[in-house]
Amino acid sequence: MTSLSEQILAHSARLPEGVPVCAKGFLHLGNRAAVDQALSRLTETGRLIRVGRGVYLRSVATRFGTRAPSVEQSIQALATLRGETIVVSGAAAANALGLTTQVPVRSVYLTSGRSRTLRYGNQTVELRHAPRWQLVLPNRSAGDAVRALAWLGPDRADHALRLLKAKMPVKVFGELASIAPQLPTWLAQSLGKVVSD
Repeated sequence: MTSLSEQILAHSARLPEGVPVCAKGFLHLGNRAAVDQALSRLTETGRLIRVGRGVYLRSVATRFGTRAPSVEQSIQALATLRGETIVVSGAAAANALGLTTQVPVRSVYLTSGRSRTLRYGNQTVELRHAPRWQLVLPNRSAGDAVRALAWLGPDRADHALRLLKAKMPVKVFGELASIAPQLPTWLAQSLGKVVSD
Protein backbone atom coordinates (compact mmCIF):
# COMPACT_ATOMS: atom_id res chain seq x y z
CA MET A 1 0.00 0.00 0.00
CA THR A 2 1.35 3.43 -0.93
CA SER A 3 1.76 6.22 1.60
CA LEU A 4 -0.54 9.21 1.78
CA SER A 5 2.21 11.49 0.44
CA GLU A 6 2.74 9.21 -2.57
CA GLN A 7 -0.99 9.12 -3.27
CA ILE A 8 -1.21 12.93 -3.14
CA LEU A 9 1.83 13.26 -5.39
CA ALA A 10 0.45 10.69 -7.86
CA HIS A 11 -2.85 12.59 -8.02
CA SER A 12 -1.14 15.95 -8.58
CA ALA A 13 1.08 14.42 -11.30
CA ARG A 14 -2.04 13.52 -13.31
CA LEU A 15 -3.25 17.14 -13.29
CA PRO A 16 -2.24 19.67 -15.95
CA GLU A 17 0.42 22.22 -15.03
CA GLY A 18 -0.92 24.94 -12.76
CA VAL A 19 -3.97 23.10 -11.44
CA PRO A 20 -4.01 23.51 -7.65
CA VAL A 21 -4.60 20.76 -5.11
CA CYS A 22 -6.27 21.39 -1.78
CA ALA A 23 -6.30 19.47 1.48
CA LYS A 24 -10.08 19.07 1.27
CA GLY A 25 -9.66 17.12 -1.94
CA PHE A 26 -7.79 14.33 -0.13
CA LEU A 27 -9.97 13.76 2.92
CA HIS A 28 -11.10 10.44 1.46
CA LEU A 29 -7.50 9.21 1.89
CA GLY A 30 -7.10 10.13 5.57
CA ASN A 31 -8.09 12.55 8.30
CA ARG A 32 -7.41 16.27 7.95
CA ALA A 33 -4.35 16.27 10.23
CA ALA A 34 -2.70 13.44 8.26
CA VAL A 35 -3.45 15.15 4.92
CA ASP A 36 -2.09 18.48 6.17
CA GLN A 37 1.06 16.76 7.44
CA ALA A 38 1.58 14.96 4.12
CA LEU A 39 1.13 18.22 2.18
CA SER A 40 3.57 19.95 4.52
CA ARG A 41 6.12 17.17 4.02
CA LEU A 42 5.77 17.37 0.23
CA THR A 43 6.24 21.15 0.44
CA GLU A 44 9.41 20.79 2.53
CA THR A 45 10.91 18.40 -0.04
CA GLY A 46 10.05 20.82 -2.88
CA ARG A 47 7.65 18.49 -4.68
CA LEU A 48 4.71 20.78 -3.97
CA ILE A 49 4.62 24.55 -3.65
CA ARG A 50 2.32 26.16 -1.09
CA VAL A 51 0.90 29.24 -2.83
CA GLY A 52 -1.68 30.19 -0.24
CA ARG A 53 -3.65 28.92 2.69
CA GLY A 54 -4.65 25.36 1.85
CA VAL A 55 -3.66 25.70 -1.83
CA TYR A 56 -0.72 23.77 -3.30
CA LEU A 57 0.77 23.38 -6.77
CA ARG A 58 2.99 20.66 -8.16
CA SER A 59 6.53 21.81 -8.96
CA VAL A 60 7.46 21.49 -12.61
CA ALA A 61 10.66 19.53 -13.27
CA THR A 62 12.80 20.83 -16.13
CA ARG A 63 16.31 19.98 -17.25
CA PHE A 64 17.46 23.07 -15.33
CA GLY A 65 15.79 22.00 -12.07
CA THR A 66 12.35 22.58 -10.62
CA ARG A 67 10.27 25.69 -11.06
CA ALA A 68 6.87 27.01 -10.08
CA PRO A 69 4.09 26.47 -12.63
CA SER A 70 2.85 29.23 -14.92
CA VAL A 71 1.14 31.96 -12.90
CA GLU A 72 -1.49 32.62 -15.59
CA GLN A 73 -2.50 28.95 -15.84
CA SER A 74 -2.69 28.48 -12.11
CA ILE A 75 -4.66 31.71 -11.58
CA GLN A 76 -7.30 30.55 -14.05
CA ALA A 77 -7.40 27.09 -12.44
CA LEU A 78 -7.74 28.72 -9.01
CA ALA A 79 -10.62 30.85 -10.29
CA THR A 80 -12.41 27.72 -11.47
CA LEU A 81 -11.67 25.88 -8.23
CA ARG A 82 -12.94 28.69 -6.00
CA GLY A 83 -15.79 29.82 -8.28
CA GLU A 84 -14.34 33.32 -8.54
CA THR A 85 -13.78 35.70 -11.39
CA ILE A 86 -10.09 36.57 -11.58
CA VAL A 87 -8.78 38.94 -14.26
CA VAL A 88 -5.61 40.91 -14.98
CA SER A 89 -5.24 44.27 -13.29
CA GLY A 90 -5.93 47.55 -15.05
CA ALA A 91 -2.22 48.36 -15.31
CA ALA A 92 -1.46 45.06 -17.06
CA ALA A 93 -4.50 45.46 -19.33
CA ALA A 94 -3.47 49.02 -20.27
CA ASN A 95 0.02 47.80 -21.14
CA ALA A 96 -1.31 44.87 -23.21
CA LEU A 97 -3.67 47.18 -25.12
CA GLY A 98 -0.88 49.66 -25.86
CA LEU A 99 -2.40 52.47 -23.78
CA THR A 100 0.75 52.80 -21.68
CA THR A 101 4.37 51.77 -22.01
CA GLN A 102 4.67 51.21 -18.26
CA VAL A 103 5.20 47.56 -17.44
CA PRO A 104 3.74 46.57 -14.07
CA VAL A 105 6.46 45.56 -11.63
CA ARG A 106 4.21 43.38 -9.48
CA SER A 107 1.77 40.70 -10.57
CA VAL A 108 -1.67 41.95 -9.57
CA TYR A 109 -5.01 40.38 -10.45
CA LEU A 110 -8.52 41.56 -9.65
CA THR A 111 -10.92 39.10 -8.06
CA SER A 112 -14.53 38.76 -7.03
CA GLY A 113 -13.26 36.91 -3.93
CA ARG A 114 -11.37 38.24 -0.97
CA SER A 115 -8.03 40.07 -1.28
CA ARG A 116 -5.01 37.87 -0.61
CA THR A 117 -1.41 37.21 -1.57
CA LEU A 118 -0.13 34.05 -3.26
CA ARG A 119 3.50 32.96 -3.42
CA TYR A 120 4.94 31.11 -6.41
CA GLY A 121 8.43 30.33 -5.25
CA ASN A 122 10.12 33.73 -5.09
CA GLN A 123 7.34 35.50 -6.97
CA THR A 124 4.45 37.16 -5.14
CA VAL A 125 1.06 37.53 -6.80
CA GLU A 126 -1.52 39.85 -5.30
CA LEU A 127 -5.24 39.21 -5.69
CA ARG A 128 -7.28 42.37 -5.00
CA HIS A 129 -11.02 42.39 -4.47
CA ALA A 130 -12.61 44.60 -7.13
CA PRO A 131 -16.11 45.95 -7.75
CA ARG A 132 -18.28 43.90 -10.10
CA TRP A 133 -18.11 46.42 -12.96
CA GLN A 134 -14.31 46.00 -13.17
CA LEU A 135 -14.73 42.24 -13.58
CA VAL A 136 -17.12 42.35 -16.57
CA LEU A 137 -16.29 40.29 -19.66
CA PRO A 138 -13.48 38.23 -18.14
CA ASN A 139 -10.79 37.06 -20.57
CA ARG A 140 -12.16 39.26 -23.35
CA SER A 141 -10.55 42.31 -24.99
CA ALA A 142 -13.56 44.52 -24.21
CA GLY A 143 -13.31 43.55 -20.53
CA ASP A 144 -9.58 44.29 -20.52
CA ALA A 145 -10.41 47.72 -21.96
CA VAL A 146 -12.77 48.39 -19.04
CA ARG A 147 -10.06 47.48 -16.54
CA ALA A 148 -7.48 49.60 -18.37
CA LEU A 149 -9.84 52.59 -18.44
CA ALA A 150 -10.60 52.18 -14.73
CA TRP A 151 -6.86 52.23 -14.04
CA LEU A 152 -6.26 55.27 -16.28
CA GLY A 153 -9.11 57.20 -14.59
CA PRO A 154 -11.57 59.87 -15.73
CA ASP A 155 -8.95 62.40 -16.86
CA ARG A 156 -7.42 60.08 -19.48
CA ALA A 157 -10.50 58.04 -20.43
CA ASP A 158 -11.58 60.10 -23.49
CA HIS A 159 -8.14 59.96 -25.12
CA ALA A 160 -7.74 56.25 -24.33
CA LEU A 161 -11.19 55.44 -25.72
CA ARG A 162 -10.36 57.22 -29.00
CA LEU A 163 -7.17 55.14 -29.27
CA LEU A 164 -9.12 51.96 -28.54
CA LYS A 165 -11.79 52.84 -31.11
CA ALA A 166 -9.08 53.23 -33.76
CA LYS A 167 -7.24 50.01 -32.78
CA MET A 168 -9.98 47.56 -31.86
CA PRO A 169 -12.10 45.60 -34.30
CA VAL A 170 -15.56 47.18 -34.65
CA LYS A 171 -17.21 44.14 -33.07
CA VAL A 172 -15.01 44.32 -29.94
CA PHE A 173 -15.53 48.07 -29.53
CA GLY A 174 -19.26 47.48 -29.99
CA GLU A 175 -19.13 44.91 -27.19
CA LEU A 176 -17.46 47.52 -24.99
CA ALA A 177 -20.14 50.07 -25.86
CA SER A 178 -22.91 47.58 -25.11
CA ILE A 179 -21.91 47.25 -21.45
CA ALA A 180 -22.02 51.03 -20.78
CA PRO A 181 -25.05 50.69 -18.43
CA GLN A 182 -22.93 48.51 -16.09
CA LEU A 183 -20.14 51.09 -15.87
CA PRO A 184 -19.77 54.08 -13.52
CA THR A 185 -21.22 57.36 -14.79
CA TRP A 186 -17.88 58.95 -15.71
CA LEU A 187 -16.89 56.01 -17.88
CA ALA A 188 -20.32 55.58 -19.47
CA GLN A 189 -20.34 59.30 -20.41
CA SER A 190 -16.86 59.11 -21.95
CA LEU A 191 -17.82 55.98 -23.84
CA GLY A 192 -21.04 57.55 -25.15
CA LYS A 193 -19.13 60.62 -26.30
CA VAL A 194 -16.53 58.59 -28.23
CA VAL A 195 -19.13 56.24 -29.74
CA SER A 196 -21.12 59.19 -31.11
CA ASP A 197 -18.01 60.88 -32.62
